[in-house]
Amino acid sequence: MASGGGGVEEVSNKQVILKNYVSGFPKESDMYVNTSGTIKLKVPEGSNAVLVKNLYLSCDPYMRPRMKQPIPGGETYIESFKPGSPISGHGVAKVLDSGHPNFKKGDLVWGMTGWEEYSLITATQTLFKIQHTDVPLSYYTGLLGMAGVTAYAGFYEICSPKKGEHVFISAASGAVGQLVGQFAKLLGCHVVGSAGSKEKVDLLKNKFGFDDAFNYKEEPDLDAALKRYFPEGIDIYFENVGGKMLDAVLLNMRIRGRIAVCGMISQYNLDKPEGVQNLMTLVWKRVRMEGFLVFDYFHLYPKFLELVLPYIKEGKITYVEDIAEGLENAPAALIGLFTGRNVGKQLVVVACE
Repeated sequence: MASGGGGVEEVSNKQVILKNYVSGFPKESDMYVNTSGTIKLKVPEGSNAVLVKNLYLSCDPYMRPRMKQPIPGGETYIESFKPGSPISGHGVAKVLDSGHPNFKKGDLVWGMTGWEEYSLITATQTLFKIQHTDVPLSYYTGLLGMAGVTAYAGFYEICSPKKGEHVFISAASGAVGQLVGQFAKLLGCHVVGSAGSKEKVDLLKNKFGFDDAFNYKEEPDLDAALKRYFPEGIDIYFENVGGKMLDAVLLNMRIRGRIAVCGMISQYNLDKPEGVQNLMTLVWKRVRMEGFLVFDYFHLYPKFLELVLPYIKEGKITYVEDIAEGLENAPAALIGLFTGRNVGKQLVVVACE
């Protein structure tokens, strides 16, 4: 620890850096941990930025496309990471200094931050002040953060669910899927999920209360599997996977079914995405398929908390986290999302409060 000019404390700041743009399947070696950086623990004079100490970081599938080299004309809703710079994502942090009127020293926040020990956040519109601390702080990386709002918006706002409907969720044991399934059960729907291991299938049925679940890796014919679990068809599909799973689901949708397209993790590491063959089903079954971004629904966050906090306190919603300790283990934790190594919401503990 050193002291900067004018008596401002300057400390070392460990960071996870992207080496180069990534093509194909990402590797831990595509990132490295830089231990030589420093940061001044003071917001620059006249700035409305917020300086935070990061406590928890969230590992999310959307971070994989951010590792790709941007293609002119092919820009997406969020910028690519810059090689040689720290990667960023959602996290939970404690405010150390603030030039912004809405945040003060000691506040706990969640939102976009750097994969580093300390971050100077200038895009303060991405931060939410944490008001409820009677639940685990780590929940704000998932259940009470981006994943929670994603599940809430995709299920309630996009799918307009009704009691008794038949709901299918792919990647169902992940950060978002486990919540969608529980929301659907609380509404009185029949819920089936798919996952990639026996452990995850058991979790869906025994911990999250799904009516049934299957390991997609053990199903050579996904269409036949879905007909077995949904003999009367699917009303709602919460899409996290894409590819062959989406094609099979399209054949099994009911008339006026709804598909919320949250993500397509099977496609993120492919240089050339797979095509989908059964889209004509949308026409003759009058199915509505809609993609969405959680950022468009953050205005519903207070309404979401009103629904979810009582469920948590009453034990009606449970949440499983997969926790990695330390920034040095963050690259492996992120890469593990794409091999299915994580069980539940993957997060990284950077520091204790």
